Amino acid sequence: MKTFLVAAAFLVLAVPAALAAPPAGHGNAGKNGNKPDTNTTTTSTTTSTEKNAAKACKAERASLGADAFAAKYGTNANKKNAYGKCVSETARKLTAEQQAEKNAAKACKAERASIGADAFAAKYGTNANKKNAFGKCVSKLAKAKSKPGSGTD
Repeated sequence: MKTFLVAAAFLVLAVPAALAAPPAGHGNAGKNGNKPDTNTTTTSTTTSTEKNAAKACKAERASLGADAFAAKYGTNANKKNAYGKCVSETARKLTAEQQAEKNAAKACKAERASIGADAFAAKYGTNANKKNAFGKCVSKLAKAKSKPGSGTD
């Protein structure tokens, strides 16, 4: 009888606890103070790039017309894959531009460290207090790197 009571007490306590805890890997990661989801940034960046590419392709298809758009991007026999090809190509370009901007920021940071903050501000700053120097440097380098045939890729 004692064994039965101990087993019953164990089940009464264990079952609600087991039902309350989500299975491993299926919890509220990133919510309510739990461990943050490390894939959120990558996923949202990719999704943002894809959304921007999709919007750009829809606008281009509207301005060119369906037939001209299909002729420009379509690669299969009936040219029905034109939209997907456009989105893929546009997303690739947007990703390359984002990478060029990251590389430009690293280059500007290194240049500022090597020549000093004052010399860097004098070289790139355009407003009265020269506080926009870093942004101007990044913009200049990113534009140069994203131009085809610029030799800085």
